[in-house]
Amino acid sequence: MCSNSLKAEGLANASGVLKEELRMLDSLVVRQADASRVPAGAALAVDREQFSAGITLAIEQHPGITLVRSEAAAVPPEGIVIIATGPLTSDALAGQLKPLLGEQFLYFHDAIAPIIEAGSIDPDKTYRASRYDKGDADYINCPLSQDEYYGFVRELLAADKAPLREFETLVPFEGCMPVEVMADRGVETLAFGPMKPVGLIDPRTGRQPYAVVQLRQENSAATLYNIVGFQTRLKWPEQKRVFALIPGLEHAEFARYGSMHRNTYIHSPWLLAPSLQLQAEPRIFFAGQITGVEGYVESIAMGLLAGINAARYAAGLEPAVPPPTTLTGALAAYITDAANKDFQPMNANFGILPPLGVKARKGDRKRLYAERALRGMGLWKGELLEKADVFDTSVVDITL
Repeated sequence: MCSNSLKAEGLANASGVLKEELRMLDSLVVRQADASRVPAGAALAVDREQFSAGITLAIEQHPGITLVRSEAAAVPPEGIVIIATGPLTSDALAGQLKPLLGEQFLYFHDAIAPIIEAGSIDPDKTYRASRYDKGDADYINCPLSQDEYYGFVRELLAADKAPLREFETLVPFEGCMPVEVMADRGVETLAFGPMKPVGLIDPRTGRQPYAVVQLRQENSAATLYNIVGFQTRLKWPEQKRVFALIPGLEHAEFARYGSMHRNTYIHSPWLLAPSLQLQAEPRIFFAGQITGVEGYVESIAMGLLAGINAARYAAGLEPAVPPPTTLTGALAAYITDAANKDFQPMNANFGILPPLGVKARKGDRKRLYAERALRGMGLWKGELLEKADVFDTSVVDITL
């Protein structure tokens, strides 16, 4: 683990709600995290050695598991397989996955732009339009004057960047260039790149702004918007500070901050079913961060979901996925949504959940999302247990 923190606890935080869902499903990893807890305020942090040792011991002592300590350099040609090799999948296995998945669907680095919660975008300072009015007005446009643009570029260049780790030698493609690297090439570079205003007339002024930041709808519920072309390596507090200089984003709430780092993940929307089965070969499941979720707890959730469905598959049962009103179900739905053509990894956040369907004050929304999620998870678990107890992994022998 690069960090010993599994993020915030409590139901006011999406990660806290997700951990509660995993506790309801008796996740071994979260159970061991709770047993290895160290003081960390409102977060769940673990003693790394105790945490990993406890999980290892549980695997070694389980009567249904045979543990093989060697490199898995190929996908087994038969039997149920769960591929959970994480963000640093070996070159050998990655080479084996290419023909299975299609080379164009396997990515070896992240170039992620921030995602904003729709309700935090100021509609009085933005307008909807597509360039040259082609098609529907699908983009939210944030117009900048010349002074606003120069001020934004100045602060962008001065902002602190996150350092790369030793294993993250990053050579991004031109199309995935960090926005701060583009700005460093010349003060006008962004105005001719991702902030190009051409064909985006502001209907309120009848004029073309000096620069425009476009926001693209990220999910079918239109609760999340991506800042187009703003892949970045700025530290998270700096992203919040600098991007607040963009008109309309002064009070933006980030569902996901931008990042750039090495990360092997697959294009799950075109490859996986919501059960995390490979559509072309249902005996093969993918789990964890390789599916396109971001974060430890999110990876735990997709591992548990893959495990449940692998057990159901072995027992001849239909696959089962929690409802999208739960964060586990919402993550599975997000990473397997075929409409998500510009797929990028996602962490747990309330923005991926379906709207509440009722009016609620801003301060009450998170509580209502949390209550609905835990209620939905309880009902889903109850339905599974009524049909078959697939939470007992002794129903199938496993080789790791």
